[in-house]
Amino acid sequence: MGIGGISMWQLLILLLIVVLVFGTKRLRNMGGDLGAAVKGFRKGMEDVKDDLEEKLEPDQLATDEQKKAESEEPAKSKQSST
Repeated sequence: MGIGGISMWQLLILLLIVVLVFGTKRLRNMGGDLGAAVKGFRKGMEDVKDDLEEKLEPDQLATDEQKKAESEEPAKSKQSST
């Protein structure tokens, strides 16, 4: 049995039909376009992340780290007491 109840032969026949309908050149172009779109999306996500990090002031980052450390301290003391 293959993927989702579809056998391997059915997948191969489906692939053959797709190649016949679209042709290998068009499929290659679509694959390249899809790859470029994914690459652009990842770059956009990294840019947004960088922009947010730049907007946060160093003081905010320090207070966020202090809050994080303070929330972890009670958990550590509970573990050591048991």
